Amino acid sequence: MSAPEPVFSEPWHAQVFALTVHLSEAGHFAWPDWVRAFSATLKRHGLTRDLDGGHDYFCAWLETLESMLTDRGLAAPDEIARIRAGWEAAYLSTPHGAPVQLAD
Repeated sequence: MSAPEPVFSEPWHAQVFALTVHLSEAGHFAWPDWVRAFSATLKRHGLTRDLDGGHDYFCAWLETLESMLTDRGLAAPDEIARIRAGWEAAYLSTPHGAPVQLAD
């Protein structure tokens, strides 16, 4: 018997999905509002083809979440940019296979 295929191709896909669900369940936005916003992001990007849940899909997902957080005053755009830059720097400086660690 072979091991089941992972549901998400990258750990961050699962994390951003779980964070979005958690924020909705915590009352920060209604799920139908999320669906409308995410659909608009996909349409704006011209992603009218079938998506396989890969990189393009989750980049659009993250973009939508960041937009909703700023629109609702839950995060400042400059703070999101700072955290994103920190993650990118950490990712790019981490040896392949090693866990990514953010600097303080």
